[in-house]
Amino acid sequence: MAEPTNKAFPVSWDQFHRDARALAWRLADAGPFEAMVCITRGGLVPAAIICRELGLRMIETVCVASYHDYKNQTELKVMKEIAPSIRAIGDGKGKGVLVVDDLTDTGKTARVVREMLPNAHFATVYAKPAGVPVVDTFVTEVSQDTWIYFPWDMALSYVEPIAKGHKG
Repeated sequence: MAEPTNKAFPVSWDQFHRDARALAWRLADAGPFEAMVCITRGGLVPAAIICRELGLRMIETVCVASYHDYKNQTELKVMKEIAPSIRAIGDGKGKGVLVVDDLTDTGKTARVVREMLPNAHFATVYAKPAGVPVVDTFVTEVSQDTWIYFPWDMALSYVEPIAKGHKG
């Protein structure tokens, strides 16, 4: 992905929590799920919320790195595979497994994980058009050239007013 554009989509903790719960509502009838695999690191926060809402206790991670410098999406690297016990659930191809991530951007990460669990249900909180075909359920779609600023990547700081010199 190119350098972030001025199409910024900042997400607060409150908004992310509401959106992750909305995703859980959509997933409630998509199961049953025996386990969840969250794609780290972005999938960790929605996974915690969704597991609580759906009553899932079997939680696994798959570690795939793509944004190595937060600006350019480079070659994907699987840093941790899915445990064999999770891969064996259902039909051995992911049936009964829910895969969660914060965002599908280009869909590259989801494709890599889908090769591991082709019959799993893939869900993300946010989706960009190039990634939409790779996921089964998502909450909010943003344009491909929008940069989402997640709350765990931000800190509070002063921002100049839109209209400099505006007195009011």
